[in-house]
Amino acid sequence: MKLLYLILFMVLTVFNAYGQEAIVWEFPTKAGVYSSLAADENCIYIGSNDSCLYALNKKSGQLKWKFRTNGQLRSTPLIYNESVIFNSTDGNVFSLRKSDAHLQWTFKTNGEKSYDLWDYYISSPVCSENKIVIGSGDGNVYAIEPDSGKLIWKFKTNGIVHATPLVNNNKVYIGSYDGVFYALNAKTGQPIWQFKTVGNAYFPKGEIQKGAAIYKQSVIFGCRDYNIYALDIETGRGLWNIVEKGSWVIATPLVSQDAIYVGTSDTHRFNILQARTGDLKHSFPLNMRVYAEAVSYKNEIIFGCFNGKLYSLNPANAEIQQIFQTKGSKKNYYTIYGQNDAFKESFSLYGNDVEASEKKILTLGSILSTPFIEQGIAYFGDSNGVIYALRLK
Repeated sequence: MKLLYLILFMVLTVFNAYGQEAIVWEFPTKAGVYSSLAADENCIYIGSNDSCLYALNKKSGQLKWKFRTNGQLRSTPLIYNESVIFNSTDGNVFSLRKSDAHLQWTFKTNGEKSYDLWDYYISSPVCSENKIVIGSGDGNVYAIEPDSGKLIWKFKTNGIVHATPLVNNNKVYIGSYDGVFYALNAKTGQPIWQFKTVGNAYFPKGEIQKGAAIYKQSVIFGCRDYNIYALDIETGRGLWNIVEKGSWVIATPLVSQDAIYVGTSDTHRFNILQARTGDLKHSFPLNMRVYAEAVSYKNEIIFGCFNGKLYSLNPANAEIQQIFQTKGSKKNYYTIYGQNDAFKESFSLYGNDVEASEKKILTLGSILSTPFIEQGIAYFGDSNGVIYALRLK
């Protein structure tokens, strides 16, 4: 009996070390979840690479319904009145009645496409002034009537548009893989100004992969040319840029209290920047990349990492800590990392078989999903297809 109690104590100690006692519920899908979620009073709505949109009860995680498409769901759904609107890699935008998943309309684009192995997301729908605005792999930015799915306008870029639009003051701000950041008239789709990224020797196009944020009179975004840019929101002129040497900046910046919080790709860092000037205030080393946007919760910044860990950052004392580790990360972490948290000599992230290395990283339950936090519960998915509801301390 004493031995049984000892074993039980050891098991509970291990679980507590990784915060597993804080799991409210978890729900398995059949493929990776890179999508972030939308929520109403009772349910969360989230897509999976298994082609399904899921409606889950917030409190229990119980499945309310699921709706299957012919493509992967790699973006954030939008709740509009009593509908949920979302994008699929099958080239369609769907509107469902959120109570029972009844299909209300489908908007067909000219088709989706993937840029490369690290093109993990597609554009998410945004609603403004009775328009759904969304980008597409066909190179267009579309404005759609939300009740009927009819086209209002479209604007053609010269590259894939997987960034999520930022709509502010009757303007649409969005970047493209053509390396241009656009400001469009939200009513007509006509261009107001555009800004071409600098590019660099390795990535001359300066592709813009994800979304932007606003700080006062500036719009801020990251790029594959290693830069973070701040542009004048009215004219598109550059205000500042900083170079993250050797790394893309994919994550959409979080702006909070005059600071920018953003993760990096290959330099494996999480940075705090001065929002007015771009000056680096703090930098925190990690051992893998961050693509998902950070979120502010109470006095902390919460973000996920490709290593399958969720982190909490306290800006007041510049301290960072791991608060959760996915099941996949706990199981597979030491197949990739050594005891010093660095890559094993036998593992190369960009070696002879890049695709195999990337697949191995994803077995960690990488967190590409931006956490949604409500009443102390963080909801997010991982690359092994698990959706978590986690109680934060």
